[in-house]
Amino acid sequence: MAMNTTQLSCACGAVRLEVRGTPIISTECHCTSCSEAGKRLGALDLPQPILTPQGGTRYVLYRKDRVSVLAGADNLSAFRLGPDATTRRVLASCCNTPLFLEFKGGHWLSLYGNLWPSGELPPLQLRTMIQDAPDRSSVPDDVPSGALATAGFYRKLLVAWIAMGFKVPQIVVNGAIDA
Repeated sequence: MAMNTTQLSCACGAVRLEVRGTPIISTECHCTSCSEAGKRLGALDLPQPILTPQGGTRYVLYRKDRVSVLAGADNLSAFRLGPDATTRRVLASCCNTPLFLEFKGGHWLSLYGNLWPSGELPPLQLRTMIQDAPDRSSVPDDVPSGALATAGFYRKLLVAWIAMGFKVPQIVVNGAIDA
């Protein structure tokens, strides 16, 4: 049976990605790292804001072995909050479009929700780290959040890693692997 594919691109179209199969999960993160990154990246004159009105960042998580760069790999640029950051955010340098977040040693990529055309973003399934939201009362309670939901989130990540044979594919950005 053929795996469904979705083609995504940066705002100017120079970087094109393909994701295969269903995502691990569709989330909105309110951690301080994502909030700070959203504020700093927002200063780059992004094609569209990445922070939600409540300060969260929408992501769709895919196994790394199900994400391919079809065009524009030379336009991938790493952005880190600091020299010791365990995450790197990857942008399309051609138009400052945030593409994905990668955890050091992670087997998945958190693709920014803004990559999906209007109406095609997979439905939100979970909010994480809402305790870090600047105004928790403004965060809707339309999807699960909190400790039990987070345990389910980690279970989904583990199941995906098992399906990958515990491999952690490397992603090259500007000639460097996240090491």
